[in-house]
Amino acid sequence: MRKRRIAILGSTGSIGTQTLDVIRQHPDMFEVEMISANNNVELLAAQALEFDAAHVVICNEARYEALRQALADSDSKPWTGVDSLCSLVRSADVDIVVGAMVGFSGLRPTLAALEAGKIVALANKETLVAAGSLVTRTMRENGAVILPVDSEHSAIFQCLLGAQGNAVEKIHLTASGGPFRTWDKRSISAATAADALKHPNWDMGAKVTIDSATMMNKGFEVIEARWLFDIKPRDIQVVVHPESIIHSMVEFEDGAVIAQLGCPDMREPIGLALAFPARISVGNKRLDFAALGSLHFEAPDMERFPNLRLAYEAIERGGNAPCALNAANEVAVAAYLKGQIGFYDISRINEKCLNGLNFAAEPSLEDIFETNAEVARIADGCIN
Repeated sequence: MRKRRIAILGSTGSIGTQTLDVIRQHPDMFEVEMISANNNVELLAAQALEFDAAHVVICNEARYEALRQALADSDSKPWTGVDSLCSLVRSADVDIVVGAMVGFSGLRPTLAALEAGKIVALANKETLVAAGSLVTRTMRENGAVILPVDSEHSAIFQCLLGAQGNAVEKIHLTASGGPFRTWDKRSISAATAADALKHPNWDMGAKVTIDSATMMNKGFEVIEARWLFDIKPRDIQVVVHPESIIHSMVEFEDGAVIAQLGCPDMREPIGLALAFPARISVGNKRLDFAALGSLHFEAPDMERFPNLRLAYEAIERGGNAPCALNAANEVAVAAYLKGQIGFYDISRINEKCLNGLNFAAEPSLEDIFETNAEVARIADGCIN
């Protein structure tokens, strides 16, 4: 069997490095065609040399010369800029594109891969949050495939494989509750970025970890599920499950619920997306049900975590509202990580930008980019 040729958008981040770990374990199944990063030249070059990547892209053009020098004695070809990414993912030498870039920046190369009819293993939820209608239409029109890498959406996908075509009544999207699940609102309001980065279960990048602490991440996953599985937002129910063992559940009209379980390890959904329909070992820990003893569930608290409420409001409103929420959140989280604003300032800025949106009911791609830029400027003004 021919090896599957992989392009990784964002290979130096959490999902990217774990994707390479899966590939490292299965050199007979996969080969790395292209990798990319925004700034981290040192790690990117080391990855290129280890995996003999044919093409290596540094998106920050100011870092290109450093990459070129680091790869001077190798067969890997250096590139720079997002335009290079968009061109390379279309190559006939690429079978699967792993979308692991953080934030809105992943939209253009993901659309390019879908336009070329590729299999996209998607971890960049902001792509579907900002432009879900455009992304899914592009996928259908070009015969492309999106395989979810988020653990929750991978779980839903796996549950649906056993549905035999039966209609879904409800999706139960599980949430860990983050580091502040048991904190009162006053304590949360004083939480620093260092506090918020201490996730109890998952090892993720800084942006996603803060989004988990505010439950914005779960709100974005509601929007993502709406587009991936063509289901109404009111039929997507968030349930807090602090052990992070059940990754999500699907309920059918007879009341039966199918759940997908596993230890918290992103390599499992990554491995499934790369090898689908096969399942492969990824070196992850196995469940010991006797040791678990019990699992717990509770309703989310939208007063302490208002970002989840805002996500539901945005997807019910539709149009460019989810794009605006994502744009405001990216700016606010970056400011929080720098210590410029407080924890609840994130949701306040998000709500202000959402309420003041120049609404477009059926946004074009140009509208999406304009909304992202305009709302980012407004959010930045709220901070500065």
